[in-house]
Amino acid sequence: MTIQFRPDETYRDDYTYANSPECIARAPFPFPDDEYMYSMNLEPHVSVGDAALKAVFDIDEHYISECRDRAITLEKDPGMHYVSAPHMMEAQWDLLELIMESYANDYPEYFSLEKDGSRWHWTNKLLGIDDRFTFGDPATLPYEPMEYITRQAQGDWVLQEERDGTLYWGAGIATQRADYSLRFNLGMAWHEFHGPVPLVKETGMLDRALKFLLRLRCGHPVRRLNWSLTVNPRLDVSAESLPDWAPDRTTVTAENAGKLVYLRIELQPLHRLPRSNAIVFPIRTYLLNLEDIATNPAWAKRMHRVLKSLNQDLVDYKGFTRYRDAAVEWLSQFDDGRDEEVAKAG
Repeated sequence: MTIQFRPDETYRDDYTYANSPECIARAPFPFPDDEYMYSMNLEPHVSVGDAALKAVFDIDEHYISECRDRAITLEKDPGMHYVSAPHMMEAQWDLLELIMESYANDYPEYFSLEKDGSRWHWTNKLLGIDDRFTFGDPATLPYEPMEYITRQAQGDWVLQEERDGTLYWGAGIATQRADYSLRFNLGMAWHEFHGPVPLVKETGMLDRALKFLLRLRCGHPVRRLNWSLTVNPRLDVSAESLPDWAPDRTTVTAENAGKLVYLRIELQPLHRLPRSNAIVFPIRTYLLNLEDIATNPAWAKRMHRVLKSLNQDLVDYKGFTRYRDAAVEWLSQFDDGRDEEVAKAG
């Protein structure tokens, strides 16, 4: 497939980020119903159609600019956005292999991987990378294996290790965080890092999701969609950078919400890794502002209904209490109140 990349767009300062009509249409719209409640919504991660769900790990027209923005964030706050426990090195190599093989198989015009025993040759034409290294020897790479390959990948990535009947955060790279701290979460167990999510304990969903993931097998990945809202197309809305982006939430009105309010869609394809038995938890983010959403009137109608009826605890948790009403009012122009079927996700 041929992708028309936008290498020079920005996700901070002047915010030149924009979506082509094709990029909007291929996004995995996260609302299958007119009402939303936080749920597992897991399904097999199999290739579907020719959009975001076709590849093992999706890339799109924003690939180059996102990788550049990641490098800026990592340089600005070294040690804050990439962390790994020392014992996670085997899982790091697992992840490097999975991403390289997936990219090379799904996008052979942009990536290639050649193996000669432990001597590997990786080419990334989009970023101008042509490296030879020894698999298993971190001294032959410029960064640790996980950081090396995820600097070349869209989305954030977390490695979870299984022990004592649960999952722990063992490593991660996160330059697109939605209001959480990677360093704070490192080492946390499953129920600890999901603890702030409203209503999941009462429904028993956390226990069910953990049991499901502990049974996840190599070669049988699953995926789920999550979402939140943000103001401006800013990727790094982490807890540490709160002073940089929190004031933007006060600038939204019913008149400008279409331009300023963005739906952050998170595609999360989870894989069990073969050597380490760790689980990789990617968080691939898509940013569509409400004007983008409105190019599909069925999406705009559904999103209006979801936001209008959303449980207030979830509104508070997802961080858009200040501008929920403005977004709902802006979207209301696309909802005629009729109940004909609305297009589903994807």
